[in-house]
Amino acid sequence: MTPMHRNEDPLNIARAGSASQPSLTRRGILASAFTAAATGLLPAASVRTIASSAAVSAAVREQNPLCVFTKPFNSLTAEQMAERCHTLGFQGLEAPIRRGGHIEPEAVADELPAFIEGLQKHNQQLLVMTSDINDPNDVLSRKCLETAASLGVRYYRLKYFRYDESRPVLQQISEWRRQLEDLAVLNRELGITGVYQNHAGRGYFGAAIWDLQRALEQTDPQHLGMAFDIRHATAEAGMNWPVNFLMIQPHVQVVYVKDFQWGTKRQPENVPLGHGRVDSAFFELLRKVEFRGPISLHEEYLDHRKPELVPDHWAAIEKDLQVLQQWLG
Repeated sequence: MTPMHRNEDPLNIARAGSASQPSLTRRGILASAFTAAATGLLPAASVRTIASSAAVSAAVREQNPLCVFTKPFNSLTAEQMAERCHTLGFQGLEAPIRRGGHIEPEAVADELPAFIEGLQKHNQQLLVMTSDINDPNDVLSRKCLETAASLGVRYYRLKYFRYDESRPVLQQISEWRRQLEDLAVLNRELGITGVYQNHAGRGYFGAAIWDLQRALEQTDPQHLGMAFDIRHATAEAGMNWPVNFLMIQPHVQVVYVKDFQWGTKRQPENVPLGHGRVDSAFFELLRKVEFRGPISLHEEYLDHRKPELVPDHWAAIEKDLQVLQQWLG
């Protein structure tokens, strides 16, 4: 047996030979550690270090459960997606329950219970439900939210608002603010949290983030908050994204992770995580503010409309997840 070098990390030694299992449980890590101690490979002090590291890892997963946006996988069942997500090390899914998604809005009451049951067979949760909802007075929207809340879904993503450039900008923000406040009242009644995602591009309300902050400043974030997308925030603010994040941070309930680079036509192009403009320092900032909430990985640089690319999507997601885990520390 090769002896352990003095400078080698004992936690890595305990994980040796398990590269095919991206996510080990705390129990598994501890079992490996105690086995190593029993055979003389690790001293007792190292076992205590591993136990501490495993506890920290478990706490991080509880504080920031990882999920993946399953837009590329409309051709798969809930059980198929859940099985793969569990194997990769995710705690859940962000699933599109909207037009063209896994479940159409009209079918939510009938189909969402079975969908969530399929996820639970592989220890996965529907951590975020991506929706077409932004109108508190829409009957179908209320029915969808009632169903999701009754099944234990905590977060849903709202549909975007778009500016009408022929109308005063501040007037539109005021209108949306009242609409979001009414939606927050509904969310409070049902026991679910809505999140509005910042999306880069001309005409999107929330792209600049200050406008979203203005609309949310009087709203309880436990009822309606923000899904902060670091890719879109970086594309819109460049080097100043940390200030924007700190401004909106009290409202942030969910974090979205993906990457981009600037293309030849001065348009952002999606790229694998770690290959673009997104700064890993963002995750240091998340730790500093003690962010608690789901972190959702989005892989959008392959065409999600082609079912034949499903294996390529899983391979890409696995690589992105490895980068994300490194950045999370």
